[in-house]
Amino acid sequence: MAEELDAQLILGNAYHLYLRPGHETVRKLGGLHGFMHWERAILTDSGGFQAFSLSSLTKVSDRGVWFRSHLNGDPHLFTPESTVDVQAALGSDIMMVLDECLPYPSSHEATAKSMARTVRWARQAFEHFRGMEQGRQALFPIIQGGMFADLRRECAAQLAELGAEGYAIGGLSVGEPRALSMEMTEATAPLMPTDRPRYVMGVGTPDELVEYVARGVDMMDCVIPSRNARNGCLFTGEGKLIIKQAKYKDDGLPVDPDCGCYTCRNHSRAYLRHLFLAGEMLYSTLATIHNVRRYLDIMRQIRHAIQLGTFPKLILAVRSLTVVS
Repeated sequence: MAEELDAQLILGNAYHLYLRPGHETVRKLGGLHGFMHWERAILTDSGGFQAFSLSSLTKVSDRGVWFRSHLNGDPHLFTPESTVDVQAALGSDIMMVLDECLPYPSSHEATAKSMARTVRWARQAFEHFRGMEQGRQALFPIIQGGMFADLRRECAAQLAELGAEGYAIGGLSVGEPRALSMEMTEATAPLMPTDRPRYVMGVGTPDELVEYVARGVDMMDCVIPSRNARNGCLFTGEGKLIIKQAKYKDDGLPVDPDCGCYTCRNHSRAYLRHLFLAGEMLYSTLATIHNVRRYLDIMRQIRHAIQLGTFPKLILAVRSLTVVS
């Protein structure tokens, strides 16, 4: 189904894959490409964000991240080196270094200490990575610094010395206002190498995609398409559609008449509403297919506008719709 959506790159969660089914199991079965029978690109994260989101089960030290499995409570340690080894076993095309992600708000002092640790971990990860047998995998460092532009600048400058094949902005979507996420991206992106991919982790809503691209971003990932889908929120060219609403009970239209995804080609709003209210697992699959297609269509529209030189007009159009809605 992902191939029908024409996704060029998908993301795998290294923390969850490490715990189940296990990175060595995945390695034996041909890496994630063979395991999933996926021939296109794969990016894996390092587990740093899980140290934040599962903070009650984790403890961060200069050595790495100690954590107890949320599955059975077993203790584990992620280090800058071990997370590279895990991702190498998973066989992803783009690997991420281990980083520390602080909650919002955090003090300048605490953030500066955390940022320095992230830089040290990145250097350790790259030293380990470059001592390994080199394959087709790339390793991206993650720029941290919380909501402080000076720390973001310092982190970006130090990580640029690594000469990586791409760079990421992390530490966003940790409870801060969305405007502050944009502000930190705008302060950081111009400091990143212009000839390498720029990746912002954990963002954004459909109307925010054009805003991040306008700030110099090439790649984004977010749980919103799938999470909102499961919760009954579908994205369309006209805005959000909340499928549980009674007005869709007898609605024979597709979710979005202008969408060409499998769900919209084959199923009505009424059917999706029935599945959602009945708690059928099929609903989540069909809704996720649609939302992911909506995100990919927006990114295709952005790329097309850049190629035609009409991207500034697209920005204005999206902003006007956002204001109206």
